[in-house]
Amino acid sequence: MYFQLAWRNIWRNPRRTIVILTAVIIGVWSMIFLGALMRGMEVEMIRNSLKTLTGNIQIHEKNYRDDPVVENSMTDPALLKKALKTSLPEGANWAMRIRVSAMASNARHSSGVTLVGIDPAKEARVSFIGKAVTSGRYLKTEDTNKIIVGQALLDKFDAKIGHKIVLMTQDMGKEIASKAFRIVGVFRAEMEATEKEFVFATLSQAQKMLKLKNSISEVSIALKEQNLDGREEKTVSENLSSILPDTVYKVETWQELLPMMREYLKLFDNFIYIWHFVVFIAMGFGIVNTTLMAIFERMREFGLLKALGMKPLWIVRGVITESLFLLILGIVAGNITGIISVMLIDRIGIDLSALAAGVEMWGMPRILYPELWTVDVVVANLVVLLLGLLVSIYPAVKAARFTPVEALVKI
Repeated sequence: MYFQLAWRNIWRNPRRTIVILTAVIIGVWSMIFLGALMRGMEVEMIRNSLKTLTGNIQIHEKNYRDDPVVENSMTDPALLKKALKTSLPEGANWAMRIRVSAMASNARHSSGVTLVGIDPAKEARVSFIGKAVTSGRYLKTEDTNKIIVGQALLDKFDAKIGHKIVLMTQDMGKEIASKAFRIVGVFRAEMEATEKEFVFATLSQAQKMLKLKNSISEVSIALKEQNLDGREEKTVSENLSSILPDTVYKVETWQELLPMMREYLKLFDNFIYIWHFVVFIAMGFGIVNTTLMAIFERMREFGLLKALGMKPLWIVRGVITESLFLLILGIVAGNITGIISVMLIDRIGIDLSALAAGVEMWGMPRILYPELWTVDVVVANLVVLLLGLLVSIYPAVKAARFTPVEALVKI
Protein backbone atom coordinates (compact mmCIF):
# COMPACT_ATOMS: atom_id res chain seq x y z
CA MET A 1 0.00 0.00 0.00
CA TYR A 2 2.79 2.42 0.92
CA PHE A 3 4.54 1.87 -2.39
CA GLN A 4 1.35 2.27 -4.37
CA LEU A 5 0.35 5.46 -2.58
CA ALA A 6 3.85 6.90 -2.77
CA TRP A 7 4.10 6.24 -6.53
CA ARG A 8 0.76 7.94 -7.17
CA ASN A 9 1.59 10.89 -4.90
CA ILE A 10 4.85 11.79 -6.61
CA TRP A 11 3.01 12.16 -9.93
CA ARG A 12 0.21 14.32 -8.55
CA ASN A 13 2.36 17.32 -9.45
CA PRO A 14 4.52 16.23 -12.41
CA ARG A 15 6.27 19.57 -12.74
CA ARG A 16 7.56 19.47 -9.16
CA THR A 17 8.61 15.84 -9.55
CA ILE A 18 10.54 16.61 -12.73
CA VAL A 19 12.35 19.47 -10.96
CA ILE A 20 13.52 17.17 -8.16
CA LEU A 21 14.46 14.42 -10.61
CA THR A 22 16.48 16.88 -12.67
CA ALA A 23 18.43 17.96 -9.59
CA VAL A 24 19.18 14.35 -8.63
CA ILE A 25 20.12 13.36 -12.19
CA ILE A 26 22.51 16.30 -12.59
CA GLY A 27 24.04 15.58 -9.18
CA VAL A 28 24.65 11.89 -9.89
CA TRP A 29 25.89 12.62 -13.41
CA SER A 30 28.38 15.20 -12.17
CA MET A 31 29.69 12.85 -9.48
CA ILE A 32 30.23 10.01 -11.94
CA PHE A 33 31.61 12.12 -14.78
CA LEU A 34 34.00 14.24 -12.71
CA GLY A 35 35.10 11.15 -10.78
CA ALA A 36 35.94 9.42 -14.08
CA LEU A 37 37.95 12.45 -15.23
CA MET A 38 39.89 12.53 -11.96
CA ARG A 39 40.60 8.80 -12.15
CA GLY A 40 41.72 9.24 -15.75
CA MET A 41 44.19 11.88 -14.58
CA GLU A 42 45.46 9.56 -11.86
CA VAL A 43 45.91 6.59 -14.17
CA GLU A 44 47.67 8.59 -16.89
CA MET A 45 49.95 10.32 -14.39
CA ILE A 46 50.98 6.96 -12.96
CA ARG A 47 51.44 5.39 -16.39
CA ASN A 48 53.62 8.27 -17.54
CA SER A 49 55.67 8.15 -14.35
CA LEU A 50 56.19 4.39 -14.50
CA LYS A 51 57.11 4.45 -18.19
CA THR A 52 59.54 7.33 -17.71
CA LEU A 53 62.29 5.04 -16.38
CA THR A 54 60.64 4.35 -13.02
CA GLY A 55 58.87 1.02 -13.45
CA ASN A 56 56.88 -0.63 -10.69
CA ILE A 57 59.97 -1.59 -8.67
CA GLN A 58 63.62 -0.57 -8.70
CA ILE A 59 66.74 -2.09 -7.14
CA HIS A 60 69.75 0.05 -6.25
CA GLU A 61 72.89 -0.12 -4.21
CA LYS A 62 71.78 0.88 -0.71
CA ASN A 63 73.44 4.34 -0.85
CA TYR A 64 72.70 5.16 -4.49
CA ARG A 65 69.46 7.06 -3.93
CA ASP A 66 71.09 9.30 -1.35
CA ASP A 67 74.16 9.91 -3.55
CA PRO A 68 73.60 8.82 -7.20
CA VAL A 69 77.23 8.62 -8.29
CA VAL A 70 79.03 5.85 -10.15
CA GLU A 71 80.86 4.77 -6.99
CA ASN A 72 77.51 3.61 -5.59
CA SER A 73 76.93 1.07 -8.36
CA MET A 74 75.99 -2.60 -8.04
CA THR A 75 78.94 -4.80 -8.87
CA ASP A 76 77.32 -8.25 -8.97
CA PRO A 77 74.71 -8.40 -11.78
CA ALA A 78 74.78 -12.22 -11.68
CA LEU A 79 73.22 -12.29 -8.19
CA LEU A 80 70.55 -9.83 -9.32
CA LYS A 81 69.67 -11.88 -12.39
CA LYS A 82 69.29 -15.02 -10.28
CA ALA A 83 67.01 -13.22 -7.80
CA LEU A 84 64.90 -11.74 -10.60
CA LYS A 85 64.38 -15.10 -12.30
CA THR A 86 63.14 -16.75 -9.09
CA SER A 87 61.06 -13.90 -7.63
CA LEU A 88 59.24 -12.12 -10.45
CA PRO A 89 55.66 -13.13 -11.39
CA GLU A 90 54.67 -14.25 -14.86
CA GLY A 91 54.60 -11.45 -17.40
CA ALA A 92 57.01 -9.18 -15.54
CA ASN A 93 59.93 -7.61 -17.42
CA TRP A 94 63.14 -6.08 -16.13
CA ALA A 95 66.09 -4.12 -17.46
CA MET A 96 69.49 -3.14 -16.08
CA ARG A 97 70.74 0.40 -16.56
CA ILE A 98 73.52 2.86 -16.03
CA ARG A 99 72.24 6.25 -14.96
CA VAL A 100 74.58 9.17 -14.34
CA SER A 101 74.49 12.95 -14.57
CA ALA A 102 76.50 14.37 -17.45
CA MET A 103 77.17 17.53 -19.44
CA ALA A 104 76.16 17.43 -23.10
CA SER A 105 77.66 19.91 -25.54
CA ASN A 106 78.30 20.63 -29.18
CA ALA A 107 80.04 23.50 -30.93
CA ARG A 108 77.51 26.13 -29.81
CA HIS A 109 75.47 24.80 -26.89
CA SER A 110 75.77 22.88 -23.65
CA SER A 111 73.30 21.52 -21.15
CA GLY A 112 73.08 19.22 -18.14
CA VAL A 113 71.53 15.84 -18.97
CA THR A 114 71.18 12.35 -17.56
CA LEU A 115 73.04 9.68 -19.48
CA VAL A 116 71.15 6.39 -19.42
CA GLY A 117 72.95 3.24 -20.56
CA ILE A 118 70.42 0.61 -21.62
CA ASP A 119 70.06 -2.86 -23.04
CA PRO A 120 67.92 -1.86 -26.07
CA ALA A 121 65.89 -5.07 -26.30
CA LYS A 122 65.04 -5.34 -22.59
CA GLU A 123 64.52 -1.61 -22.10
CA ALA A 124 61.91 -1.53 -24.86
CA ARG A 125 59.70 -3.83 -22.74
CA VAL A 126 60.09 -1.78 -19.56
CA SER A 127 59.97 1.94 -20.40
CA PHE A 128 58.61 4.34 -22.99
CA ILE A 129 61.79 4.67 -25.04
CA GLY A 130 61.21 1.53 -27.13
CA LYS A 131 58.18 3.13 -28.85
CA ALA A 132 59.13 6.78 -28.52
CA VAL A 133 61.67 7.17 -31.35
CA THR A 134 60.02 9.27 -34.05
CA SER A 135 63.01 10.09 -36.25
CA GLY A 136 66.03 8.00 -37.12
CA ARG A 137 66.17 4.61 -35.43
CA TYR A 138 66.26 2.92 -32.04
CA LEU A 139 69.51 1.71 -30.52
CA LYS A 140 70.96 -1.69 -31.33
CA THR A 141 72.98 -3.84 -28.92
CA GLU A 142 76.02 -3.76 -31.20
CA ASP A 143 76.01 0.05 -31.56
CA THR A 144 79.20 1.88 -30.62
CA ASN A 145 79.31 5.61 -29.94
CA LYS A 146 75.62 5.99 -30.89
CA ILE A 147 73.03 7.93 -28.94
CA ILE A 148 69.37 8.90 -29.07
CA VAL A 149 68.17 12.24 -27.72
CA GLY A 150 64.87 14.02 -27.14
CA GLN A 151 63.33 16.36 -29.71
CA ALA A 152 63.46 19.30 -27.29
CA LEU A 153 67.19 18.80 -26.66
CA LEU A 154 67.83 18.44 -30.40
CA ASP A 155 66.06 21.74 -31.05
CA LYS A 156 67.93 23.43 -28.22
CA PHE A 157 71.29 22.31 -29.68
CA ASP A 158 70.29 23.15 -33.29
CA ALA A 159 71.40 19.63 -34.15
CA LYS A 160 70.24 16.94 -36.57
CA ILE A 161 70.42 13.18 -36.86
CA GLY A 162 74.02 12.32 -37.74
CA HIS A 163 75.52 15.20 -35.76
CA LYS A 164 77.80 14.57 -32.81
CA ILE A 165 77.26 15.43 -29.15
CA VAL A 166 80.03 15.27 -26.58
CA LEU A 167 79.14 13.88 -23.14
CA MET A 168 81.29 14.67 -20.13
CA THR A 169 80.97 13.12 -16.65
CA GLN A 170 82.99 11.57 -13.83
CA ASP A 171 84.09 7.94 -14.14
CA MET A 172 84.74 5.25 -11.53
CA GLY A 173 88.23 6.58 -10.91
CA LYS A 174 86.85 10.05 -10.13
CA GLU A 175 88.40 11.40 -13.30
CA ILE A 176 86.67 13.36 -16.04
CA ALA A 177 85.40 11.04 -18.79
CA SER A 178 84.54 12.56 -22.15
CA LYS A 179 83.20 10.83 -25.23
CA ALA A 180 81.68 11.90 -28.55
CA PHE A 181 78.44 10.19 -29.59
CA ARG A 182 76.67 10.39 -32.93
CA ILE A 183 72.90 10.98 -32.89
CA VAL A 184 71.06 8.10 -34.57
CA GLY A 185 67.53 8.66 -33.25
CA VAL A 186 65.21 11.26 -31.76
CA PHE A 187 62.45 10.43 -29.28
CA ARG A 188 59.27 12.19 -28.23
CA ALA A 189 57.81 12.10 -24.71
CA GLU A 190 54.65 13.31 -23.02
CA MET A 191 56.63 16.01 -21.22
CA GLU A 192 59.14 18.34 -22.82
CA ALA A 193 61.26 18.16 -19.66
CA THR A 194 61.81 14.44 -20.32
CA GLU A 195 63.04 15.20 -23.85
CA LYS A 196 65.55 17.68 -22.45
CA GLU A 197 66.74 15.55 -19.56
CA PHE A 198 67.53 12.06 -20.87
CA VAL A 199 69.94 10.81 -23.52
CA PHE A 200 70.29 7.09 -24.21
CA ALA A 201 73.33 5.00 -25.18
CA THR A 202 73.93 1.27 -25.04
CA LEU A 203 74.76 -0.24 -21.66
CA SER A 204 78.13 -1.54 -22.84
CA GLN A 205 79.22 1.87 -24.16
CA ALA A 206 78.18 3.61 -20.92
CA GLN A 207 80.07 1.04 -18.84
CA LYS A 208 83.14 1.43 -21.01
CA MET A 209 83.04 5.23 -20.81
CA LEU A 210 82.65 5.21 -17.02
CA LYS A 211 85.11 2.31 -16.46
CA LEU A 212 82.44 0.35 -14.63
CA LYS A 213 83.25 -3.09 -16.10
CA ASN A 214 80.00 -5.05 -15.44
CA SER A 215 78.61 -2.73 -12.76
CA ILE A 216 75.16 -1.15 -13.12
CA SER A 217 73.28 1.68 -11.45
CA GLU A 218 69.81 0.21 -11.19
CA VAL A 219 67.36 -2.49 -12.16
CA SER A 220 63.87 -1.41 -13.24
CA ILE A 221 61.01 -3.92 -13.09
CA ALA A 222 57.70 -3.56 -14.94
CA LEU A 223 54.89 -5.80 -13.72
CA LYS A 224 52.18 -7.06 -16.03
CA GLU A 225 49.31 -5.57 -14.03
CA GLN A 226 49.25 -1.83 -13.28
CA ASN A 227 47.31 -1.41 -10.03
CA LEU A 228 47.07 1.76 -7.98
CA ASP A 229 46.75 -0.06 -4.67
CA GLY A 230 50.39 -1.26 -4.78
CA ARG A 231 49.70 -4.69 -3.29
CA GLU A 232 51.46 -6.66 -6.01
CA GLU A 233 54.47 -4.32 -5.98
CA LYS A 234 54.73 -4.75 -2.22
CA THR A 235 54.61 -8.55 -2.45
CA VAL A 236 57.27 -8.73 -5.16
CA SER A 237 59.55 -6.22 -3.43
CA GLU A 238 59.32 -8.18 -0.17
CA ASN A 239 60.28 -11.38 -2.01
CA LEU A 240 63.27 -9.69 -3.61
CA SER A 241 64.32 -8.11 -0.31
CA SER A 242 64.29 -11.52 1.36
CA ILE A 243 66.72 -12.87 -1.26
CA LEU A 244 69.05 -9.90 -1.71
CA PRO A 245 71.25 -8.85 1.24
CA ASP A 246 69.97 -5.58 2.68
CA THR A 247 73.53 -4.55 3.53
CA VAL A 248 74.20 -4.11 -0.19
CA TYR A 249 70.88 -3.68 -2.02
CA LYS A 250 67.74 -1.64 -1.54
CA VAL A 251 64.45 -2.63 -3.18
CA GLU A 252 61.79 0.07 -3.54
CA THR A 253 58.33 0.28 -5.11
CA TRP A 254 57.17 3.22 -7.21
CA GLN A 255 55.20 4.53 -4.23
CA GLU A 256 58.52 4.91 -2.37
CA LEU A 257 60.38 6.21 -5.41
CA LEU A 258 57.72 8.83 -6.19
CA PRO A 259 56.45 10.19 -2.85
CA MET A 260 55.04 13.32 -4.50
CA MET A 261 52.97 11.21 -6.87
CA ARG A 262 51.66 9.23 -3.93
CA GLU A 263 50.51 12.46 -2.27
CA TYR A 264 48.91 13.64 -5.52
CA LEU A 265 46.79 10.47 -5.55
CA LYS A 266 45.63 11.09 -1.99
CA LEU A 267 44.79 14.67 -2.93
CA PHE A 268 42.70 13.52 -5.89
CA ASP A 269 40.82 11.00 -3.71
CA ASN A 270 40.01 13.72 -1.19
CA PHE A 271 38.93 16.07 -3.97
CA ILE A 272 36.47 13.48 -5.32
CA TYR A 273 34.87 13.05 -1.90
CA ILE A 274 34.75 16.80 -1.32
CA TRP A 275 33.01 17.19 -4.70
CA HIS A 276 30.48 14.52 -3.72
CA PHE A 277 29.76 16.45 -0.53
CA VAL A 278 29.38 19.79 -2.33
CA VAL A 279 27.06 18.34 -4.97
CA PHE A 280 24.93 16.67 -2.35
CA ILE A 281 24.62 19.85 -0.26
CA ALA A 282 23.27 21.71 -3.30
CA MET A 283 20.99 18.81 -4.21
CA GLY A 284 19.88 18.26 -0.62
CA PHE A 285 18.63 21.82 -0.22
CA GLY A 286 16.58 21.39 -3.37
CA ILE A 287 15.08 18.13 -2.14
CA VAL A 288 14.18 19.58 1.28
CA ASN A 289 12.68 22.79 -0.11
CA THR A 290 10.62 21.07 -2.78
CA THR A 291 9.42 18.36 -0.40
CA LEU A 292 8.41 20.97 2.19
CA MET A 293 6.36 22.82 -0.43
CA ALA A 294 4.58 19.58 -1.25
CA ILE A 295 3.99 18.87 2.45
CA PHE A 296 2.37 22.25 3.13
CA GLU A 297 0.19 21.90 0.04
CA ARG A 298 -1.03 18.53 1.35
CA MET A 299 -1.60 19.74 4.94
CA ARG A 300 -5.36 19.03 4.73
CA GLU A 301 -4.66 15.52 3.52
CA PHE A 302 -2.33 14.74 6.42
CA GLY A 303 -4.78 16.24 8.94
CA LEU A 304 -7.57 14.07 7.56
CA LEU A 305 -5.40 10.94 7.70
CA LYS A 306 -4.60 11.60 11.35
CA ALA A 307 -8.27 12.24 12.08
CA LEU A 308 -9.03 8.82 10.61
CA GLY A 309 -6.54 7.24 12.96
CA MET A 310 -3.30 7.03 10.93
CA LYS A 311 -0.28 6.97 13.21
CA PRO A 312 2.43 9.66 12.76
CA LEU A 313 5.01 6.96 12.04
CA TRP A 314 2.97 5.78 9.07
CA ILE A 315 2.91 9.31 7.64
CA VAL A 316 6.69 9.57 8.05
CA ARG A 317 7.06 6.22 6.33
CA GLY A 318 4.85 7.33 3.44
CA VAL A 319 6.75 10.60 2.81
CA ILE A 320 10.13 8.84 2.98
CA THR A 321 8.85 6.21 0.54
CA GLU A 322 7.97 8.99 -1.89
CA SER A 323 11.50 10.38 -1.53
CA LEU A 324 12.89 6.88 -2.07
CA PHE A 325 11.09 6.57 -5.40
CA LEU A 326 12.34 9.99 -6.51
CA LEU A 327 15.92 9.19 -5.51
CA ILE A 328 15.91 5.78 -7.22
CA LEU A 329 14.53 7.23 -10.45
CA GLY A 330 17.09 10.06 -10.37
CA ILE A 331 19.98 7.70 -9.56
CA VAL A 332 19.11 5.32 -12.41
CA ALA A 333 18.81 8.15 -14.93
CA GLY A 334 21.95 9.84 -13.55
CA ASN A 335 23.95 6.63 -13.87
CA ILE A 336 22.80 6.11 -17.44
CA THR A 337 23.68 9.67 -18.51
CA GLY A 338 26.98 9.59 -16.60
CA ILE A 339 28.13 6.29 -18.08
CA ILE A 340 27.09 7.34 -21.60
CA SER A 341 28.99 10.64 -21.20
CA VAL A 342 32.12 8.79 -20.08
CA MET A 343 31.87 6.33 -22.98
CA LEU A 344 31.52 9.15 -25.52
CA ILE A 345 34.46 11.12 -24.14
CA ASP A 346 36.56 7.95 -23.87
CA ARG A 347 36.43 7.53 -27.64
CA ILE A 348 38.04 10.88 -28.46
CA GLY A 349 39.51 12.06 -25.16
CA ILE A 350 39.78 15.64 -23.95
CA ASP A 351 42.52 17.63 -25.66
CA LEU A 352 44.54 19.58 -23.10
CA SER A 353 47.16 20.85 -25.55
CA ALA A 354 46.12 24.46 -24.93
CA LEU A 355 47.12 23.93 -21.28
CA ALA A 356 50.35 22.13 -22.13
CA ALA A 357 52.51 23.98 -19.60
CA GLY A 358 50.10 23.32 -16.76
CA VAL A 359 49.44 19.65 -17.50
CA GLU A 360 53.16 19.02 -17.95
CA MET A 361 53.85 20.32 -14.45
CA TRP A 362 51.45 17.69 -13.09
CA GLY A 363 52.77 14.92 -15.32
CA MET A 364 49.48 14.65 -17.17
CA PRO A 365 49.10 13.69 -20.85
CA ARG A 366 47.98 16.11 -23.52
CA ILE A 367 44.95 13.90 -24.26
CA LEU A 368 42.92 12.91 -21.21
CA TYR A 369 40.77 9.76 -21.22
CA PRO A 370 38.29 9.20 -18.35
CA GLU A 371 38.45 6.04 -16.26
CA LEU A 372 35.20 4.73 -14.79
CA TRP A 373 35.73 2.88 -11.51
CA THR A 374 32.97 0.75 -10.04
CA VAL A 375 33.80 1.88 -6.51
CA ASP A 376 33.28 5.55 -7.46
CA VAL A 377 29.89 4.80 -9.03
CA VAL A 378 28.80 2.82 -5.97
CA VAL A 379 29.96 5.55 -3.58
CA ALA A 380 28.16 8.26 -5.57
CA ASN A 381 24.93 6.25 -5.59
CA LEU A 382 25.11 5.48 -1.88
CA VAL A 383 25.83 9.12 -1.02
CA VAL A 384 22.79 10.32 -2.94
CA LEU A 385 20.49 7.53 -1.73
CA LEU A 386 21.37 7.43 1.97
CA LEU A 387 21.88 11.15 2.53
CA GLY A 388 18.84 11.92 0.36
CA LEU A 389 16.70 9.75 2.61
CA LEU A 390 18.31 11.38 5.64
CA VAL A 391 17.38 14.94 4.60
CA SER A 392 13.86 13.72 3.75
CA ILE A 393 13.25 12.88 7.39
CA TYR A 394 12.71 16.54 8.32
CA PRO A 395 9.83 17.15 5.86
CA ALA A 396 8.37 13.75 6.80
CA VAL A 397 8.42 14.59 10.52
CA LYS A 398 6.90 17.99 9.72
CA ALA A 399 4.02 16.27 7.94
CA ALA A 400 3.51 13.82 10.82
CA ARG A 401 3.20 16.66 13.35
CA PHE A 402 0.18 18.27 11.70
CA THR A 403 -2.97 17.90 13.81
CA PRO A 404 -6.50 17.70 12.36
CA VAL A 405 -7.44 20.97 14.06
CA GLU A 406 -4.29 22.70 12.73
CA ALA A 407 -5.00 21.43 9.24
CA LEU A 408 -8.59 22.79 9.32
CA VAL A 409 -7.45 26.20 10.65
CA LYS A 410 -4.78 26.53 7.96
CA ILE A 411 -7.13 25.74 5.11
